[in-house]
Amino acid sequence: MIGISKLYCGGVEPSDVLRYGAESGKLPSHLLQFSKDKRPVVVWNATRRCNLQCIHCYSSSQNVRYSDELNTDEGKRLISDLASFGSPVLLFSGGEPLLRKDLPELVQFAVDKGMRAVISTNGTLITKDKARVFSKIGLSYVGVSIDGMKKTHDLFRGVKGAYDAALRGIRNCQDAGIKVGVRFTITGKNYSEIPALFDFIEKENIPRACFYHLVYSGRGSALIEEDLSHTETRKVVDVIMDRTRDLFERGMSKEILTVDNHADGPYIYLRLLKEDPKRAEEVLELLKMNEGNNSGRGIGCVSWDGEVYADQFWRNISFGNVRKRPFSKIWLDTSNELMAQLKDKKSHVKGRCATCRWLDVCGGNFRARAESVSGDIWAPDPACYLTDEEIEK
Repeated sequence: MIGISKLYCGGVEPSDVLRYGAESGKLPSHLLQFSKDKRPVVVWNATRRCNLQCIHCYSSSQNVRYSDELNTDEGKRLISDLASFGSPVLLFSGGEPLLRKDLPELVQFAVDKGMRAVISTNGTLITKDKARVFSKIGLSYVGVSIDGMKKTHDLFRGVKGAYDAALRGIRNCQDAGIKVGVRFTITGKNYSEIPALFDFIEKENIPRACFYHLVYSGRGSALIEEDLSHTETRKVVDVIMDRTRDLFERGMSKEILTVDNHADGPYIYLRLLKEDPKRAEEVLELLKMNEGNNSGRGIGCVSWDGEVYADQFWRNISFGNVRKRPFSKIWLDTSNELMAQLKDKKSHVKGRCATCRWLDVCGGNFRARAESVSGDIWAPDPACYLTDEEIEK
């Protein structure tokens, strides 16, 4: 994640990390990306089933019952292991996680184990009663996917009325006192609605918005031709930066992030270098601490069937299954050649990535995108939009 509000607008200073300490267990959620120990934030796709039919779904979910999902006891064993391992955050995702009837029980179990529990959801199933239950449990955050205004969002979700239902879910979370944010996946079909989304989060008083660059995974693989050009991506990042600064200048310091394209970090730095050189150097310090893409190191994924992946998008290579071996053992097992390489990605990337001046702050960007386009795990990420001149050492 690249914190636009943190980096571009000064929402986080370099000294903050030192003040809190650098271990993930001691850091507040907005500073986790700067931890030294990099205990992974874990995404658990607790179910594959979903009540919507999203065109960019990385898990290719359908509204059917899947027979291979971890049960309640298996889920609790996973959570116990993650808590003992020191993973600071467990993100319950799907499919649609609220389709699991035992989700409140599992969230409660994670909170009781000292973890920060987060839900990633389409929002349509968050009733007032469910929101009150999760608030009482101590759920840290709910991220609701909104991919445009009503017409566009319903098109993306494949179900008429999905936007209105998601909006009710957001408001129910707010009424129950749960921090709620929105998640927007950027494609050629909806990027023009980013300004409208900023208007939306201001109107609805939503404190956080994450803008996800498209990853070519699951049904999202069919959208490669719909992805933005490099020129369009630069314009989109500029719009996000401009609108975030506008919010800050008007006294509304919302948390705005971009996700899944670590070229955004150097791009912010290069823009700040022209606007505020002193601030630019502080941002560069934070970017170096962040270290860029952390698939297989600072973030991991457990699938509905217990398979362990480097991240939630890169689903064709499993490192093992938690039914057979604990996540903690799988994650630290560098006898697996790819797992060992992911702990040191910078030594293995090829092409323009290998000689890029920003490798230390980007980490080679997204391996899932590189592999999906070229067939080579270590090839350059095709979504990197920095020019050859910008990456020269």
